[in-house]
Amino acid sequence: MEAVTILLADDEALLLMEFEVALTNAGFHVIAVTRGGKAIEILRAANAPIDGVVTDIRFGEYPDGWEVARVAREVDPNIPVVYISGHGAMDWASKGVPNSIMIEKPFTSSQLLTAVSQLLNARPPRASQHDAGDAR
Repeated sequence: MEAVTILLADDEALLLMEFEVALTNAGFHVIAVTRGGKAIEILRAANAPIDGVVTDIRFGEYPDGWEVARVAREVDPNIPVVYISGHGAMDWASKGVPNSIMIEKPFTSSQLLTAVSQLLNARPPRASQHDAGDAR
């Protein structure tokens, strides 16, 4: 079975490394970026199937994590989204995408892994590329 790929976006380098190590140790393939714009670039790249997104809300520049999640859902309407933030949780109800999870910093690596796993397990099965090509 292929590794599940998680796109991780956080502009705090130490936290990014900590989260990347936790996800990698749990068996995930992680693509880590420090800017929302880079996360969106990766999401829109056809050659990068992303299975889940973990994004901070605030970056030093636009786009923010809310926008990263919106683009992720444009690319894949069922993609799991976990927001991580020290400030922004109160905006989650109005700005967050449906069926997402918000965890507030500081949190433990196990809280992050639980949130990611919960959303991945709830995700409907995705049609493989072969299935999509065979539907004529």
